[in-house]
Amino acid sequence: MRKNWLLLLGIVVSVTCLFAKVVADYDHAVSFGKYHSYSWIGVNVQEPLWNDRVTKAIDNQLTAKGWRKVDSGGDASISAVGATHTEQTLDTFYSGGFGGGWGHRGWIGGGPGFATTTVEGTLHVDIFDSQSKKVIWHGVCTDTLTGSPEKNEKKMEKSVADVFKKFPPPEKG
Repeated sequence: MRKNWLLLLGIVVSVTCLFAKVVADYDHAVSFGKYHSYSWIGVNVQEPLWNDRVTKAIDNQLTAKGWRKVDSGGDASISAVGATHTEQTLDTFYSGGFGGGWGHRGWIGGGPGFATTTVEGTLHVDIFDSQSKKVIWHGVCTDTLTGSPEKNEKKMEKSVADVFKKFPPPEKG
């Protein structure tokens, strides 16, 4: 019974880590139909090799939505900021005795325990109205990274596609 419980817990933790988290929000007073071109303000990520990868992933999404990239003077301006975060988790399970491990002569606990270290990458994408310089759309995508740059690039491209899935927001009316 206990082995089944541990197996189930392990599967739940693993599956939870497999899915990227994406969130997008926008200024509900803005009509996105007036935006057709964009220019980059900049990309700032921790790894310099990733600047071009992030730019390309976002460019691909905006181009697919009918927006045109221009060197300067676009209707909208884009900024992207990325970072990584290391998170450590320690899970322990104790058995025996009263109170989940407490025995007659003090602590007699035992049982399996495991520690995990994960690295999460988070990318924030902001779209500004170039005239007013106000943020009109904000997207965030977070995913667990691996030791493989190729796999991480594919994850980033998929996460960026997911965050832009409902972009541009629907027109009111």
